[in-house]
Amino acid sequence: MASTEAMSPIVEIRNVTKAYRRGGQIVPVLTDITLDIHAGEFTALMGPSGSGKSTLLNLIAGIDRPDAGELRVDGLDVTALGETELADWRASHIGFIFQFYNLMPVLTAFENVELPLMLTPLSRAERRERVELTLAMVGLTDRQEHYPSELSGGQQQRVAIARAIVSDPTLIMADEPTGDLDRVSAGDVLGFMRRLNDEVGKTIIMVTHDAQAAKMARRILHLEKGVLTNGER
Repeated sequence: MASTEAMSPIVEIRNVTKAYRRGGQIVPVLTDITLDIHAGEFTALMGPSGSGKSTLLNLIAGIDRPDAGELRVDGLDVTALGETELADWRASHIGFIFQFYNLMPVLTAFENVELPLMLTPLSRAERRERVELTLAMVGLTDRQEHYPSELSGGQQQRVAIARAIVSDPTLIMADEPTGDLDRVSAGDVLGFMRRLNDEVGKTIIMVTHDAQAAKMARRILHLEKGVLTNGER
């Protein structure tokens, strides 16, 4: 893979600030964050609870908006989009992996993975081909007709990963993706994410408390009380 220094940033954050109101009090969450993330990077965001990691992830994904500053993804100022435009943009450009999988319990593995494609112009046959290929990538071809309750935690998270990548998003956002898994299953999930980065060149941003999980990333950034400290490569 080419050096990230030679590539233009896919995520450009400049002087971003975010605070929340609790009662009559303003609680700062992120303070003057400036950061570049390049295409093809696997970046881990670490820090104690309440440091702003998930908030930063949600800002990049367009789930929340900054109070001040600039935030561009692939050259687009996502803060300038209206709610409908933002929802369409997220559907096309963001794949999310959650700690607790967020699978629909009444849908099979196949149907869960197909969900993001239902908003696309793909035909039914094209959707099936894309879903089957993606489930094969995560090693779940023989589990595609199983419901989440019939799968292990590790298998459910692999379904969630397949759902996140089936639409070929610009960014994969992972919020504590191994937090609910045993060590073996966590290792399998992290190994697959690393292969996505190494072999497919996917840009991944992962929030984690786990130092061992963070070691799978190519770059580690630390947040302390809403302030970004120097990262490691």
